[in-house]
Amino acid sequence: MRHLQSHLLLATCLLASQVLPAAAASQQPLFDVPRAPSPTRSSPLVELHKSLVEIPSLTGSEHNVTAFLHTHLTALGLTVETQPVTPSRANILAYLGPSRASRILLTSHLDTVPPFLPYRRLNSTLYGRGSVDAKASVAAQIGAFSGLARSGAIRAGDVALLFVVGEERGGAGMRAANDLRLAWEAVVFGEPTERRLGRGHKGGIGFTLTAHGRAAHSGYPERGRNAIDALVRALAALQRVDWPSSEAFGETTLNVGEIHGGVAPNVVPERASARAAVRIAAGEPQLIRRLVRDAVAAATADVEVEFTAGIGPVPIDHDVEGFETAVLNYGTDIPNLHGAHKRYLYGPGTILVAHSPDEHVELGDLEEAVEGYKLLIREILKRKVGAP
Repeated sequence: MRHLQSHLLLATCLLASQVLPAAAASQQPLFDVPRAPSPTRSSPLVELHKSLVEIPSLTGSEHNVTAFLHTHLTALGLTVETQPVTPSRANILAYLGPSRASRILLTSHLDTVPPFLPYRRLNSTLYGRGSVDAKASVAAQIGAFSGLARSGAIRAGDVALLFVVGEERGGAGMRAANDLRLAWEAVVFGEPTERRLGRGHKGGIGFTLTAHGRAAHSGYPERGRNAIDALVRALAALQRVDWPSSEAFGETTLNVGEIHGGVAPNVVPERASARAAVRIAAGEPQLIRRLVRDAVAAATADVEVEFTAGIGPVPIDHDVEGFETAVLNYGTDIPNLHGAHKRYLYGPGTILVAHSPDEHVELGDLEEAVEGYKLLIREILKRKVGAP
């Protein structure tokens, strides 16, 4: 009897082992339980961003990334044009349907500063040159455009894309875009703003200081005139300038970014030079030119100054609800695109890591920016055509 009970108990256990998993497998949750996103997840957005960053596109060498985008946007079903800027460089214009005309333009730049830094991913952080400035904006703008087009929220004539070359050095691409002779109600410029709407950014002006001396043997410095000494005096004088400031844009700042001079330690240098940039928070470029010239002239007669074109502080539209706003300390292509359009500035990531050895953007920031661009587009399209 005890032997029979043991067999019955064993059979019952085996039956339970077969039935219970099947019953458990047939059960469904009453609602979807959200899962934490995988830190290594990928998507068309992430793959596009990766492809863009993997292609070197230092200013002046943007051809390969332009060719890639032409192919990518064509595959999405857009009408794609290239606009030559130089014989080997071109802007990309893309839109739905046969007509260039659209109410909104999304735009950013394809070029980066040197040196090239290869793409790499560490969990949810995406590294590489241009990963934040500004290929994150390019990828997010395309993601927003594609998502709205697939859902039917935008159609031909609503939104166009423009990706330009040369923003990091003079804005040649955006200035060339004026030759397209197009007009829009609103233009959304993509730059790293930490997903805040820019309400303005500082202006700027650059200049070169060139010091002239007379070469001589360093054992007899009195026989020469040291150009580096003259340059140092001029630079020291500029550090003491009382630059203008404003409540809206903060402090005007000076950065000396390059210095060159001399040929050898045992030669009194005949020539030296420096290049600098001023971020203008108040006043116009004429004021900065005067302050620089006066400071240099008071310090030495051996240094001449040559200025680039400049621009004062740039106010930016920020009349769309749902965004924090900020004033940015860097320059953009906004002043280079002429027209009566509203001007918005928005994008993923922070400028604080742009141009740096560890330039990066967070994946979550990139994804959220897609939604931010969608919101901007939807809100602008709600307005009546021609409304201020």
